[in-house]
Amino acid sequence: MKKARDEKVEEITKKLEQGIQELFESEKYERYLKVMSKLHNYSFNNSLLIAMQKPDATMVAGFTSWKKNFHRTVKKGEKGIRILAPSPYKVNKEVDKIDPVTKQPMLGRNGEPIKEHVQLTIPAYKITTVFDVSQTEGEKIPEIATALKDEVNDFEKMFQIIEKVSPVPIVLDQINSAANGYYDLEKKVIVIKKDMSEAQTLKTAVHEISHAKLHDRDSGIEAKADRKTKEVEAESIAYTVCSHLGLDTSSYSFGYIAGWSSDKELGELKKSMNVIQHTASELITDIDKEFLCSQEIEKGRLKEVKRKEETIKNKKEKKHHYRSH
Repeated sequence: MKKARDEKVEEITKKLEQGIQELFESEKYERYLKVMSKLHNYSFNNSLLIAMQKPDATMVAGFTSWKKNFHRTVKKGEKGIRILAPSPYKVNKEVDKIDPVTKQPMLGRNGEPIKEHVQLTIPAYKITTVFDVSQTEGEKIPEIATALKDEVNDFEKMFQIIEKVSPVPIVLDQINSAANGYYDLEKKVIVIKKDMSEAQTLKTAVHEISHAKLHDRDSGIEAKADRKTKEVEAESIAYTVCSHLGLDTSSYSFGYIAGWSSDKELGELKKSMNVIQHTASELITDIDKEFLCSQEIEKGRLKEVKRKEETIKNKKEKKHHYRSH
């Protein structure tokens, strides 16, 4: 059974790769890349700082960058996100002159090392402020992911099962940004945007569960991965798990993953394929177990209801029998 499940997961992930590759070749993706190329990539430490200050952040840039590159302005009263920006400085220093062949200090006639003046760049950082796209207004940012709008059979039951397999609590709440959900690194809780479609809610829940399992800074095996890799992993797992559950999220997932991939060779996806397949298979196994368990509970409940109905029926028949005599 496990072999069959693993083969199915592999089949789904191959379909995922093919679908994203086709999207890469479309004009829509080219237009998207032109805009995204103006946004900066952030280091692991800065990604962590952003997540801690504004967990629902999706796209950040500086005040001037939003205005100059995207024709958007920061809304009045918005609180910025403080991160570290490189701020190197140069100093002049007298050092030993090194022989290019021997790599040893060169000596003068007096036997002392020959000195030379060089300019050194000293790495340093300063605090700077950025803002999330939700904190700005102006020209629309191009998107390549389409929101899911489908209703889902047995949605309540499915969502309850996904809650059970989650390593942290899941809450539905208002999110005042473009994010559909986020994993709060500080509070160890998943927040899902209220009032989304059933399909989008389930897909987002699995996406954030993947972050909680893989990318938690204290326990995640992929905690040190860069932001692009983390998003590609989480959405790939969400697509795979949802496909197993009969929910097609390709219209959203393909665009989302393409948007986070750094090149047209699907580098992050291929690099993370083993992690994606293993984690997706693990989640599918846990979900299937919960489904079986819920079915057994439902069977037991129905048996109990039937038993009570028969007991009531028998009592009524006995009463009728006594009355007729």
